[in-house]
Amino acid sequence: MSGLVVTFLAIGGFALLLLVLSLIGGHLHLGHPHLGDVHFHTGHGHVHFGHPDGGTELSLPVIAGFLGAFGFGGAIAATLAGGHGALALMVALVVGVLAAVPTAFLAGKLVHAAMNMATDATLSSQDLVGTTGVVVTPVPAGGYGEVRLAVAGQQIKFNARAAQPLALGTQVFVIEVPSPTSVLVEPTPSVQ
Repeated sequence: MSGLVVTFLAIGGFALLLLVLSLIGGHLHLGHPHLGDVHFHTGHGHVHFGHPDGGTELSLPVIAGFLGAFGFGGAIAATLAGGHGALALMVALVVGVLAAVPTAFLAGKLVHAAMNMATDATLSSQDLVGTTGVVVTPVPAGGYGEVRLAVAGQQIKFNARAAQPLALGTQVFVIEVPSPTSVLVEPTPSVQ
């Protein structure tokens, strides 16, 4: 294996290391050096071009995608071009850049989509009011039993109190949430 191929493979390997760091939340704390209009904020894994509050942003996954495609694409091209000489170097550089630019663009789009993905609001205890469920441990008068409620698509057991005793299997609905782990329930009226 030629030195040219090994160099491109090393660039690709370094990119994999950067990608692993970005996935596990590794941060490089180098301060905030400035180079003209380029502001490096490496503590957050981003490079801003232009004003620090706006402009184009490169994230660590985008840089890793660019370097990985450049390194591995260049190594493949250099190998196919003979692995030695100026021709192999030129082919490796051209193929590496042609592979790296769209890869970096797509990585940026994927990171942006993942970071700005719409999610449901965090549930609060008051979101339980009005939910229905079933008694799984009988509720005695003046004491606690257990009910199973469907919360955000999950079946969850809660400690339950009621104004009257409730038997196993009774269909109930929540009227109050005195604590995050307990509910006040009433039996659902039976439809005749």
